[in-house]
Formats: sequence, structure tokens, C-alpha cells
Amino acid sequence: MGPRDRGADPLPTFLFDGDCGFCTRSAQLIERWIPTNADVVPWQRVDLAALGVTRTQTEHEVVWIGPDGRIDGGAQAIASLLLDAGGMWLVPGAVIRIPPFRWLAQLVYRVIAVNRYRLPGGTPACALPPRDGPPGGLRASRRTGPSDA
Repeated sequence: MGPRDRGADPLPTFLFDGDCGFCTRSAQLIERWIPTNADVVPWQRVDLAALGVTRTQTEHEVVWIGPDGRIDGGAQAIASLLLDAGGMWLVPGAVIRIPPFRWLAQLVYRVIAVNRYRLPGGTPACALPPRDGPPGGLRASRRTGPSDA
């Protein structure tokens, strides 16, 4: 399954970990309270290669795939989702994009992601798998558009 289509224009897609109770509950809250156009779907139910993302990325952070192909991860994926929703969600979405709030949002996101199995709805199955890469697991999101860091 890939992103839903609206005619010739693909809809954005927001991927989360469907095996994690905390993530699933958070996705349900997004669908209930945030009027996004995105297809909010567990990464386990999509063809990741067709969307241009890897399993490693989706195991460690939520991922936003915009209709233009732009890919954001972690806090920036959430910012994209909020910007897509518009209305009152534009302000927090825009603030999350601006340094130093951008850096703070990514730090808060990473702390929540690393501890999601300890949060309400979380289970031991929610623990993140080991990550190859820089110490601390922090990394920039891959983008197909110009960098805004």
C-alpha cells in the first residue's frame, strides 16, 4: 500500500510505528484532533521503498512524506503535519521549524522516542532497536528540497 491519491496529486503520508502502543495511541489522537490531509499509517503497512524511506528511519522516528516528495523525520515530521493541518496548528508547526526551537523540538522528540516504552500505552515492544550511526542517535532528516537548517 502506498500513499492515497487525490486525482493526480498524491496526498502526504505520515508514518508511525504500528507495533508501538504509545505511537499508535498518538496517531489516533492526531487523526481525531488534527485536521491533516495526510494518510496517517503504520510504516509496517506500506511499501517503504516506493515512498523513498528506509526501515531503519521508520523504526526510530515518525516520517512525513510530502506530496512534493520532501521527507522529514522526527520533530520536523510533526512540524510538517501541523503545517499541513493549517488553522491554529500553523503557529506551532512554524515555530518548530525555527532555530533554536527547532533544536529544542528535536531534543524533546528524541527523549520521548527513546523512552516511549516507559510512557502511557508503551510496552517493552516499543523500545527502539539499536541504531547504526553517530553517538546519541541524533541525525538530520533527509530532505529532497533545499536545506532549512
